[in-house]
Amino acid sequence: MLAESLEHLQPRLPLLGALVAVGAAGLLTAHWLGRRRVRQRLQEARDRRETALQHLQTAALHLGQQNPAVSAGSILSLSLQDLAQKLREASLSPEDVLRTYMEKALQVTRELNCVTDYLQECEAQLRRLRGQDRRGLLYGVPVSLKDNFNCKGHDSTLGLQQNLFCPVPEDCVVVQVLKAQGAIPFVKTNIPQSLLSYDCSNVIFGQTLNPWNHEKTSGGSSGGEAALIAGGGSVLGLGTDIGGSIRFPGAFCGICSLKPTGNRLSRQGVKSSLMGQKTVTAAVGPMARDVDSLALCMKALLCDHMFRLDPTVPPIPFRDEVYDSTSPLRIGYYETDGFMMPVPSMRRAILETKQLLEAAGHTLVPFTLPRLDYAVLELAMRGLAADGGSTFLKAFKGDFVDPTLKSQILLFKLPGWLKRLLSIVLRPLYPRIAKSLKNLAGVSSVQDLWLQHVEATEYCHEFITEWNKLELDVMLCPLLSPAQKIGYPGKLFAGICYTVLYNLLNFPAGVVPVTTVTEKDERELKHHQGYYKDPWDKQIVKAMEGGVGLPVAVQCVALPWQEELCLRFMKEVERLTQQKRKKDF
Repeated sequence: MLAESLEHLQPRLPLLGALVAVGAAGLLTAHWLGRRRVRQRLQEARDRRETALQHLQTAALHLGQQNPAVSAGSILSLSLQDLAQKLREASLSPEDVLRTYMEKALQVTRELNCVTDYLQECEAQLRRLRGQDRRGLLYGVPVSLKDNFNCKGHDSTLGLQQNLFCPVPEDCVVVQVLKAQGAIPFVKTNIPQSLLSYDCSNVIFGQTLNPWNHEKTSGGSSGGEAALIAGGGSVLGLGTDIGGSIRFPGAFCGICSLKPTGNRLSRQGVKSSLMGQKTVTAAVGPMARDVDSLALCMKALLCDHMFRLDPTVPPIPFRDEVYDSTSPLRIGYYETDGFMMPVPSMRRAILETKQLLEAAGHTLVPFTLPRLDYAVLELAMRGLAADGGSTFLKAFKGDFVDPTLKSQILLFKLPGWLKRLLSIVLRPLYPRIAKSLKNLAGVSSVQDLWLQHVEATEYCHEFITEWNKLELDVMLCPLLSPAQKIGYPGKLFAGICYTVLYNLLNFPAGVVPVTTVTEKDERELKHHQGYYKDPWDKQIVKAMEGGVGLPVAVQCVALPWQEELCLRFMKEVERLTQQKRKKDF
């Protein structure tokens, strides 16, 4: 019977073969055409960016013709506080200040590739200011914004082609508040594709470079902001942070930055690549050259206008009395988290800062992190990948993948069963990597997710209990720095251990640069082995070599809703560090 059936089909086999061939050819053609369309969209986006930069240049020239006598250097050298005061006193005009920062932003972005869009409506904002009293804490101050802050009529791309040519209908809440305070948002800045990286490159706009060393990354995901500010092209910027995305760029580029408690500043209208993820808390925060600038920005944003626009934000205005206090602090500290061994410059930064604080009359208390590997791997990493990475991968559908993210994408694409199997196989050799693979497989059920939320809450209580037992005011912590070579953050995702902890706990955490890498640090780095002697410990040496002269930062932490105390501590670290530099010179 089978033979008869085959004999019956035999005359039709050539036709069936032809149909299969045509179908396969059709699929290949459709795939090729789809990729071609994506390439066209990417090129159109790059052309549009270039046009925007040309408009920025034209606007700067036009403003310069109105008053060509003002010195750019005299404006760029001013701190945010002095700049804001001169603008309110009318000894400087908003036109001159905006023109100066436009020109400098163009210069910096031609070198570092940090600006992705010109907010042309800043010209209308400038005209509106002419007819107003000089009100607002940020009257006339140009402000830069990370790509994912919604600005009416502009894309928030997240470095993904699916978000191109999708202008948003209105400004996000914090941008509305900035404008109400007299600020002039004028550019948007570059980010890594999808935001979930501490490098800064995407297939639309390319790689942002570190202003100190072009072989190094500016950090991410707020890397365009940090590079622009460090290069002098912006006096104040806003970023976002879900695992260190404000703090990494701040440390890598040598500026100050603050990740507040998750909902201290409104996140309404600020796009994220992991919407719905709850275990690890994201935050909006300021980035600037000094701590006083961060404090002024927080003071400007924490106002009745923001509390009305977003009633989910607790109506807590900025507490000047806390920030201005000079009473001695009781400071916890640790040199290492026990998970990722600090490189020599990191450890030295902590110890030198500790000595400065003690000499100034503060009390330093050793702090042991409770179960850090559990917090990073079982809670934070598993929380970020609770869905097995499906939300993250969905954003890349039909898109090209930036080279800096290929290792990360490949890891996320592995099916859950294979991640668990590889975890078992690798456990005897590389236990840390094995645990990471297991937790990147995500949770198995809603019940499992709820249990994970409970465990995260319990860990937070455990951490606060240790904090209170030592009667601490604040904490001094290491931060993974100096800047890594381009491409390495994608291979060292676990490097977020020093930062993601405080997103998990939802504590405010800020970054202050305190030193630079020395020749001695570089020599000692060659002998760095790490705690596990696994591929991550080897890669961190390669990532950070060649760092002489690069900035190294420390991390300052406070309990939830204590941003003013965190900033006060940051200011003290900054003050003592600057005093030491003056003595050394």
